[in-house]
Amino acid sequence: MIGRLPQALQGSHFGPRLRSSILYQDYHQHVTQPLIVAYLEELGIEISVGQVKRILTEGKAPFHEEKDSILRMGLAVSRDVNVDDTAARHRGQNGYCTYIGNEFFAWFASTESKSRHNFLNLLRAGHTDYVLNDGAREYMTRQKLPKVPLRLLAGAHTFVDTKQWEAHLQGLGITRARHMQIATEGALLGSVLNHEIAPDLVVLSDDAGQFNVLHHALCWIHAERTIHTLLPFSAEQRAAVEIVRGQIWELYQDLKAYQCAPCPRQKVQLQARFDDIFTAKTCFQTLNLALRRLQQNKAELLLVLERPEVPLHNNGSEREIRDYVKKRKISASTRSEAGRRARDTFVSLKKTCRKLGLSFWHYLQDRLTHGNTIPPLPHLIRSAAQVP
Repeated sequence: MIGRLPQALQGSHFGPRLRSSILYQDYHQHVTQPLIVAYLEELGIEISVGQVKRILTEGKAPFHEEKDSILRMGLAVSRDVNVDDTAARHRGQNGYCTYIGNEFFAWFASTESKSRHNFLNLLRAGHTDYVLNDGAREYMTRQKLPKVPLRLLAGAHTFVDTKQWEAHLQGLGITRARHMQIATEGALLGSVLNHEIAPDLVVLSDDAGQFNVLHHALCWIHAERTIHTLLPFSAEQRAAVEIVRGQIWELYQDLKAYQCAPCPRQKVQLQARFDDIFTAKTCFQTLNLALRRLQQNKAELLLVLERPEVPLHNNGSEREIRDYVKKRKISASTRSEAGRRARDTFVSLKKTCRKLGLSFWHYLQDRLTHGNTIPPLPHLIRSAAQVP
């Protein structure tokens, strides 16, 4: 007689509960692989370090697919996202992990770069096309692409992949590095806008230049840090700094109140107070220069007056990416592509589960036993976003 193994046991001689425990301990509890092996051996389970590694990184295609679909759905239903990045070494080389998310989802991706080109490529959410449309040309114009290449890139066109796009640039004679960079970033943005994403999506960051795309908003906490970190040399200068910081935090509290009850009259008053604070002249020249720099970011700091739903700070992304930093400090760099992808996938799934009020343990059990009692996370994200 020949019996067929249950689907949950196919591909592994360890059951779904044990595999869930290993995944949970590593990706949620930050337990190292040697400690996981020692723990299992004390329970009387014979398992090698290599087998634990395979359970953690191999055969995770369904999880990777669900993780990728999280970003596509998250961008489709959101009006604003928080973004941040942190160091993420891979195979002994410096790299970066980028976070994109909000109250509905969390998504992480590790890459070798943290350029604007890289960020726009991530926002494409798996799509590979390059698109020339109104959004792309508006970006190129704002980035001061010269008139000749801008005219050559007129019209609406779609290119299926990088090879076809680069061939098009070569055919047009656009070969200068700066012109190619602006044109490529514009075509990437055109691709982002061409897929399921809100055209008025707000990207809230800590003022890192690579995130300055779409409708950009700045974190007030990071902005005030520009003033807080100044080093005055006299009591008079210290007093000037404290006065300005007090005015900034008073304005911040009033902006929070405005979010709860927007009022056109109050909007004008807040704009005027912003100008009074950031154009003032004090006895501390370094403070004056810092204030002028922040005043130039007025539109991004006061975007909340037009969009009251936009957060005033980027603390959400700071909290979410801290979990990745802890994992990095415990396990250092990743050594294989499968390991790096698995780390990004499971931290994304774990964080998204918690935002949706799901138990990550129950989620792992459901997926590994093929119970399918928990709906796909993108469906839950859509439902959560539609709740008034």
